[in-house]
Amino acid sequence: MIRVVYRDPESQREVTADFEQDHIRVGREGGNELVLPYMEVSRYHAELTVSDRAVTITDRSTNGTFVNGERVFGKQVIQPGDRLGIGNCVLSVYTEEQLRQAEANQQWYAQQAEQQAAAAAQESQHAYTADQYDQQAYVPEGQTNALVPAVQQQPHQQPGYYTGQDMQAYGQQQQGYYQQDPVQVVVPGQGPSAPVDLKRRIHRRLLQYMDLKTLDMGSVQEEELRARARNLLIDIIGELEADIDPAVDREMLIKEVLNEALGLGPLEDFLADDAVTEIMVVNKDQIYVERGGKLTFTGKTFTTHEAVLAVIERIITPLGRRIDESSPLVDARLKDGSRVNAIIPPLAIKGPCITIRKFAKKSFTVEDLIKFGSMSPQIAGFLNKCVTGRCNVIISGGTGSGKTTLLNVMSSFIPHTERIVTIEDAAELRLPQDHVVSLETKPANLEGKGEYTIRDLVKNSLRMRPDRIVVGECRGGEALDMLQAMNTGHDGSLTTGHANSPSDMMNRLETMVLMAGMDLPIRAIREQIASAIDVVVQQERFSDGTRRITAVTEVVGLDEDGRLILEDVFKYQQRGIEEDGTVKGDIVLTGYIPSFVPDLINQGIIVDGSFL
Repeated sequence: MIRVVYRDPESQREVTADFEQDHIRVGREGGNELVLPYMEVSRYHAELTVSDRAVTITDRSTNGTFVNGERVFGKQVIQPGDRLGIGNCVLSVYTEEQLRQAEANQQWYAQQAEQQAAAAAQESQHAYTADQYDQQAYVPEGQTNALVPAVQQQPHQQPGYYTGQDMQAYGQQQQGYYQQDPVQVVVPGQGPSAPVDLKRRIHRRLLQYMDLKTLDMGSVQEEELRARARNLLIDIIGELEADIDPAVDREMLIKEVLNEALGLGPLEDFLADDAVTEIMVVNKDQIYVERGGKLTFTGKTFTTHEAVLAVIERIITPLGRRIDESSPLVDARLKDGSRVNAIIPPLAIKGPCITIRKFAKKSFTVEDLIKFGSMSPQIAGFLNKCVTGRCNVIISGGTGSGKTTLLNVMSSFIPHTERIVTIEDAAELRLPQDHVVSLETKPANLEGKGEYTIRDLVKNSLRMRPDRIVVGECRGGEALDMLQAMNTGHDGSLTTGHANSPSDMMNRLETMVLMAGMDLPIRAIREQIASAIDVVVQQERFSDGTRRITAVTEVVGLDEDGRLILEDVFKYQQRGIEEDGTVKGDIVLTGYIPSFVPDLINQGIIVDGSFL
């Protein structure tokens, strides 16, 4: 059973309705279980679903259902104390258990009030000085002549006086009959977090105060802005002190509200945590992170969907990007280079969604990847020779397999004397060379103009006299332009692509070339691929969270049937899984000698006869 309580917008009378059903339809017309006969309410506006654990509200309207002022996207669980906005009505929903608990609480408070009144009346009849208290004897039941030692002076209602209740408690404590409840000590940074509704109130009041008291915020430096906001928060928390649990950590509360108002909210701590490699905001109530290749639910939340949207705006506005209903998804980057993808309703049903691929503060080196077990020293030596010898390399792998990290490491093998042009959707590559031109795509403006894609930038890079072209990822028609660049004097170029194996990568390249709109026969496309790509490096993320190179493969050419010939130089061999879930395996030489080894010998890159 649930009870719905609301105030009639016309008569202002409080209306109470009890329901035994598990599904209660709410709407303007008579077919609904709960009828709200007002024009602001849709014919079939919403549905309440009752389960053993919770009550869920599902929006069925076009003009929206709101919980505590926030629009519901799809379904949402109703928490105790939530206010539902349906049209011009505000509803409260109570489960049978909540009603029983409320009644029990009222009885308990009434009993406490009676006991306190009786105790106060009794204590007012007796008061002892400290000297008199020292002379009193407390005699527990069954004992006689138990003397109470002198007690230390402590302040009470009157200085130097103790009540009869004090005496009894003291004697019981001395005899071992009294047990005091443990005192909660709040350590800064370790106290319980404030409720979401309290943080929401403080956040809204902070925004109001900033609008009223600091009208020149646009011209204030970030440090000064945070200092002013912090002072305002201290004042606001002081005003609301009566509503805040004494155990709540005030410093943590200030930090959380400040981060949400001026920073990236609960994401700030995860961005500062070097162990976190990816941050995923499903909606305001669900934030996941990746640590060591494993996904973990954080339990952290935003106060509102609008707060998530505000974080997205803070990220993309300095970059000249936009996000709204007409353009509901965007790619961007943070100041540290971390890659951000954001998507909002109507595409994201549960509310604004953010995915952040963190960029390491320190760029990984080849030594780091060897230490992590991502590659062997032999592979590192071979790939170094391939890049130095101007082989064209494509790194293949799934999402989150470490392709960009490996691309960054392999790009560092390019000699410092060469001119490098990098092309990315969101600039992530950080190359150690001096002569690097970094290009980044640009989305269309509000008029639908001014868009520059990866393909546009690849074409333009050919006019920039590059020695090497490094494309962050090929996933469309730019693959054709990249292949043509590799075949026309820009050897030694590198890129990445999504595929599960080297052979799958070749098939994807064929598809991407066809996406360029060129009506080419498949054999001609394969000839382009065979003459352009020298090496495919396959990267994979394993079940234990580790990322490793699983194959280094040469693209040899075409066979008589016009199919691409691939030969593995290195191949990963898995040997099972340890008890702790660690994947066992090694990458080994297959015995195949790449066909381009003689070229490396002629260039003086291989001098000892070994290509490792």
